[in-house]
Amino acid sequence: MSRVYLDACILIYLVEVDAPFHTVATRAVARFRGDREARLVTSRLSRIECRTRPLREGQTSLLAKYEAFFARRRLIVAEVTPAVIERATDLRARYGFKTPDALHLATAIEERADLFLTGDGALARCAEIQVEVLAPDDKDSTDA
Repeated sequence: MSRVYLDACILIYLVEVDAPFHTVATRAVARFRGDREARLVTSRLSRIECRTRPLREGQTSLLAKYEAFFARRRLIVAEVTPAVIERATDLRARYGFKTPDALHLATAIEERADLFLTGDGALARCAEIQVEVLAPDDKDSTDA
């Protein structure tokens, strides 16, 4: 079974239809649509990162889009567990990642994701998981 971790920025690209990132993110996720066993994974932290601006700005329709996305049957919203915290601490110490980035990577690793999708090239330094960095000018995504 494929498990693909979606960094919060990928969720934003998918839900907010912010071209040209939306097209690249949609194409990347669509690769797994045909695999009925495939699961998308993200962290509970993504709810904070995705919903803060729409909440602050009173964008109720955008909040509803996020609620629908987070309720998808094939999406696993993983908790920030003690094991995730410990792994994130290690990743932050070794690589110097920002805390939210370390938490996302740690969650992906603890959830045994096969692939981590992000728009942040700095995260490709993480050797513990395959990181794929999406860029808007790519016809296809770039493997890192």
